[in-house]
Amino acid sequence: MQIIDGKKISAEIKEEIAREVEEIKKSGKKVPHLAAVLVGHDGGSETYVAHKVKACEQVGFKSTLIRFEDNITEKELLAKVEELNNDNDIDGFIVQLPLPKHISEEKVIEAVHPKKDVDGFHPINVGRMSVGMPSFVSATPAGIIELLKRYNIKTSGKHCVVLGRSNIVGRPVSILLSQKADFGNATVTVCHSRTPNLKEIALQADILIAALGVPEFVTADMVKEGAVVIDVGTTRVKSDKTKSGWKLKGDVKFDEVAEKCSYITPVPGGVGPMTIVSLLKNTLLAAKGDIY
Repeated sequence: MQIIDGKKISAEIKEEIAREVEEIKKSGKKVPHLAAVLVGHDGGSETYVAHKVKACEQVGFKSTLIRFEDNITEKELLAKVEELNNDNDIDGFIVQLPLPKHISEEKVIEAVHPKKDVDGFHPINVGRMSVGMPSFVSATPAGIIELLKRYNIKTSGKHCVVLGRSNIVGRPVSILLSQKADFGNATVTVCHSRTPNLKEIALQADILIAALGVPEFVTADMVKEGAVVIDVGTTRVKSDKTKSGWKLKGDVKFDEVAEKCSYITPVPGGVGPMTIVSLLKNTLLAAKGDIY
């Protein structure tokens, strides 16, 4: 069994991006600029955005954090999105989700110009990704594919089972893995809350991707010997063993599943760090004009 070390791989990619940014600076060109819009004071969102800002500093990007209270109107937020669309100094920007209930996330996602949509959520980017055209791929699926590449885990001809059908992880990663590509060409089955024989299907997986958001859902009796297990779950659960009073748990019961795997991602330190570097990679692509 080998641990897939997302922390290590993300550090390597940050170094690669930082070297490229140095070259951009030396050539007198503008350094990439990522902006993040944060509405309200959701604890998880605050943490994610802080990590994104720090990552920008580490690779030499310029970053801007725009904060709003959670009583901002939908109209005001959409006006800010339009302003960022038209700001030539900003190469890409994200609007951190979730948003307050009175604001339509769908409207906000669609308002972001596709060429600045470094989250890869806009329907145009999702559509381009689906048909194999150049696009900004949403960060977590892109991070999963990058881990498979860096560990040279072959996907061609393999049966990949994805647990979860969200538009942010499950659906896009299933499309990427089934495409005609070096780290695609897999036969992909997508399972979800209405799948009656989920355990039996999971047991057939050469590569099992758990993206349900249910702590320790995947147990040893759902995993075949030698499978590759990618755990996307990050749920805060109460713990009396940590100072903070909580700990992060994945969708996989790591201690019992790890023994059966050829490769497995831990939580934390697996897929999570890759999500942020994928966002940085998208921002670099946006700055260079490589997609649009």
